[in-house]
Amino acid sequence: MNHPDVLVNVLGCLYGVLLVSTMFLRTRLTEAMRIDALFIPQFSEKTRPLNLLVGLMVAGYGAYSLFTR
Repeated sequence: MNHPDVLVNVLGCLYGVLLVSTMFLRTRLTEAMRIDALFIPQFSEKTRPLNLLVGLMVAGYGAYSLFTR
């Protein structure tokens, strides 16, 4: 694996962790990174768990890509 691939996968893992944290933390940074706010016109507290699911998938894929091979 070359260095740009590692960097992209590490950043993907960090973004996934940030998305998971939006479920539990309410700061200016986490509110700005919410996935549901980007794609759902009337986002609310009911749509917040979407960030947890997407964050787990993004972080999991990044970790998987880092540790394979």
